[in-house]
Amino acid sequence: MSIAQLGGSGVRLDQAFNPKLNALNAVRLTLAVSVIAWHSFPITGAPRPASFVTQLLGEGGVDGFFAISGFLIVSSWMRRPRWWPYLKARFLRIVPAFWVCLIATALLLAPLGITLAHQPFPDSYLGDALTYVTHNAGLRITEVGIGSTPTGVPYPGVWNGSLWTLWWEFLCYLGVLALGLTRLLKFRATIPLIFALCLVGVIVTDVGVTNNFYLVNGSRFGLMFAAGALVYQFKHWLPVNWWLVACSLVVVALTAMLPDYRILAAIPLAYALIGVGALIKIRRLRLQNDVSYGTYIYAFPVQQVLASAGLAVIGVPLFAVVATVITLLLATGSWFAIEKPAMRLRNAQWGSRAVAPTPEYLAIPTRDAPPPLGE
Repeated sequence: MSIAQLGGSGVRLDQAFNPKLNALNAVRLTLAVSVIAWHSFPITGAPRPASFVTQLLGEGGVDGFFAISGFLIVSSWMRRPRWWPYLKARFLRIVPAFWVCLIATALLLAPLGITLAHQPFPDSYLGDALTYVTHNAGLRITEVGIGSTPTGVPYPGVWNGSLWTLWWEFLCYLGVLALGLTRLLKFRATIPLIFALCLVGVIVTDVGVTNNFYLVNGSRFGLMFAAGALVYQFKHWLPVNWWLVACSLVVVALTAMLPDYRILAAIPLAYALIGVGALIKIRRLRLQNDVSYGTYIYAFPVQQVLASAGLAVIGVPLFAVVATVITLLLATGSWFAIEKPAMRLRNAQWGSRAVAPTPEYLAIPTRDAPPPLGE
């Protein structure tokens, strides 16, 4: 394996990152699998791990997705600053597969889980299933369970505790759109200022001044999204090599000992993940078929079905492996049957508008989903 394959040193990020030859799909899939591992603790009823493991495994996974998203989405707008293609690309990447997941959960996965748990179907199940689909269809998750189900599992009442972050992700998309339309993205101070404001919000909520749900999560997700956007803004000046990536990962690991690692590690995490994606040129890791989103949206209900079948007793490591294998099968089906065909529509002429840019999505679950996982 050559240095060229692994990525050399002495280059800037904009020189190393090739939109058509990078490993970001592999990085995102790794983050999605880490979230499966994290969710395996509350879903099996296992004791919560130490706080530094929680931050790295649970929070680091979703934070990494938002950071990569900030880098790619701002890049997408800057390449083609047109509101209609931008919104169309974002919608087609997220919503069709999301709707199918809601329907599949209500009509297939949840009934399977109820049957495997030997629980009776509520008389109102069909109505509850319709409510689950329609109330959540706008990305804002207001129904985490279907009626009283699931029951008889270590983590009852929630069929998909991951989908709720999609709403925050789309808010970030709309934020980029607003900044683009008002031309504020053209000012160098805009993204650093947003990062600083979100950092203040994180600090304020960390010290307990307020626990407002919107401020807590808006600050957190906004900070990580802005961190990725900052890496994009300074890509022409940032050197990238494996030594700097390793140092950044060490910073992330050390700050995981703090109450909130993001205060110091938001930018190092964003830099490390994007740097890895840029430096690896191995074709096997290019992953032309991006199954990370499908892995995200199907993992939680799959894990609940496995728990309903009594597999929570096999332990977190084996449970996570089994859940990952099954989820990847569903994610692959989602990619080829739903996501990839939907993405082709971005090239369609809707009205008289131009072709949309290549979409990038990124939204992944987090431990703070209501009700909180494992807390």
